[in-house]
Amino acid sequence: MTEATRRLDVLIIGAGPVGMTLAQALADGPCTPLLVDRRRLEARQDDPRALALSHGARQLLESLGAWPRQAATPIETIHISHRGGFGRALMDRQEYGLDALGYVVRYRDLAAALARRIPAGDILEETEVLDLIPGPDHVSVALRRHGKVQRLEAGLVVHAEGTPADEPGVRVSDYHQHAVIAEVRPRPAHGKRAWERFTADGPLALLPLGDDYSVVFTLPPDKADRIMALDDAGFLAALQAQFGGRLDFTAAGPRARYPLALRMRRELVKGREVWIGNTAQTLHPVSGQGFNLGLRDAWQLAEALLAGGISDATLAGYARARRPDRQGGALFTDSIVRAFSTDFGPIKLARGLGLLALDLFPPARHFIAKRMIWGARAWP
Repeated sequence: MTEATRRLDVLIIGAGPVGMTLAQALADGPCTPLLVDRRRLEARQDDPRALALSHGARQLLESLGAWPRQAATPIETIHISHRGGFGRALMDRQEYGLDALGYVVRYRDLAAALARRIPAGDILEETEVLDLIPGPDHVSVALRRHGKVQRLEAGLVVHAEGTPADEPGVRVSDYHQHAVIAEVRPRPAHGKRAWERFTADGPLALLPLGDDYSVVFTLPPDKADRIMALDDAGFLAALQAQFGGRLDFTAAGPRARYPLALRMRRELVKGREVWIGNTAQTLHPVSGQGFNLGLRDAWQLAEALLAGGISDATLAGYARARRPDRQGGALFTDSIVRAFSTDFGPIKLARGLGLLALDLFPPARHFIAKRMIWGARAWP
């Protein structure tokens, strides 16, 4: 059965945190949004990921009334080092007059905080997008929900679901690494300190989350296979060997793994379609830049639509405005991964000197810290 065509302003495909942030930012303006997602919202409760949110992300979410204060663990210091070499750097919130350099939140908690702010009628769950047909000033969309097909005409379609497909318009650089994620209990307590430990296998990040650490253990695929096959005791021993002796790890939760690649969509805008968040770019998780970049996509797109309405000029201006932040974030994370994921002697010496300089030369440290906190633009 096919229902009559419905017209709307903005259709957002993907009701994850980035899509919901955009919907909420548009809620009081003239461009009424509708969110659709192929999953049930309750499915987010099974998502094992933790998100590293910058201070700037907190500012954005607070402005929308969606900051999950009770669920967020602050990061007050970040310790950066590399395994088997000299040099380290320490970043401290007090240098910047902030309550925290960033925060760690479970994906499900952030999604729930945003969902509470969006009227139930503005989200269609278990909805499949069957096709998209571009028009001169709209996109015709066929949706199937509960066995019924509905045709919509949207003034703008925003893609906010999934990662960029490996297609001609997407540049892909495979890191040949997998991220194994888990939560572990440290001894002594973490003291709100995050650790970024670089190894020849890839970066190892420990992010404070409640009483535990959320671990992002980057490894080549074959080593990730072996790590995933270990029991908890074996996993903790492998983690301990990679991290060193500054902390002990006493318990581990369930593990999951994800392949890592840099994917950059060359065009953010095509007609009346826009790509934001992971559909626009996926970065390596080192330094926690990717999700924060996606939130800035959503916020800046909302700013553009609220100021200029849905038009070709508005969308072209949005794409130009996002270019420095996107390219800067991709270059920043990609350069770190490639410089630190090797034990080649001269490079190892150079990065040790670089970490030492970062610790002793405040302007260099401040440049890195400010990019991690705010990205390439100011926040509200």
